[in-house]
Amino acid sequence: MKIAVLSGKGGAGKTLVSVNLAAVAKTSAYIDCDVEEPNGHLFFKPVGIQEEKISVRIPKVDVKLCNGCRKCVEFCNFNALAYIKNNLIIFDDVCHSCGGCILVCPEKALTEEPKVIGKVQRGVSDKIMVSTGILNTGEATGIPIINKLLSEEKPQRNQLTFIDCPPGSACIVMESIKDADYCVLVAEPTLFGVHNLNMIYELVNLFNKPFGVILNKCLKEKNLAENFCIEKNIKIIGRIPFDNELGTLNSNAEIASNKNEKYRELFSSLLDSVIKEVPHETTTNT
Repeated sequence: MKIAVLSGKGGAGKTLVSVNLAAVAKTSAYIDCDVEEPNGHLFFKPVGIQEEKISVRIPKVDVKLCNGCRKCVEFCNFNALAYIKNNLIIFDDVCHSCGGCILVCPEKALTEEPKVIGKVQRGVSDKIMVSTGILNTGEATGIPIINKLLSEEKPQRNQLTFIDCPPGSACIVMESIKDADYCVLVAEPTLFGVHNLNMIYELVNLFNKPFGVILNKCLKEKNLAENFCIEKNIKIIGRIPFDNELGTLNSNAEIASNKNEKYRELFSSLLDSVIKEVPHETTTNT
């Protein structure tokens, strides 16, 4: 069973929820798809790490063969090629590695070469399989890294897989949830939190994913995110209180459910609630 954990922005508690749910599960895997700022490994401190570089294919031009016909330039919808002063220029930062320019070149002047954009690390923390994607600074997209993370995930019997998604609702988030069985939306109780909750609410609806909301940093005061869920008839899976001790443990990259029994009970209860919400056909086939 694959459970994706989302939030509309960073700092809402997405990783707090992801790592603690993985920690209280009997058999679990944790996949950090927040490839621009991965931090789940700081909590799990995995050992036996294996690393793999992730590359994309970028076109390379042989200037001796290029006759300046511009067919490749006309083909590319992403404007990754330009013919300027009798030279074909390739902007690899916006290239989508589709290979179409190579196919349309009548002179066979274009070939492909690999470009490393990041890496994937895999290790073990206690009984938890920890996979982390890391995008190199300055690269345009981490989608190839996310695809690698998710395509090679090999769950054991009855294993729960927790996908720590990137914040927001961009393409990399869509890629992270496309195969998820259930989505957990983490929200803060502020007006800004409601705005960000609405973004990911619209996203999971677009993908027709079953989902529920965990309200984080809850106070006794009026909770705008809770009001939003009531208005939209959204299932509230559970609530995490605003708690200084919990915040301190999280800031120190400590897994709260491993440090204090009250937090273990809290996240165990949240996990039970999540599992009950997953469609029956998913739970029986996992």
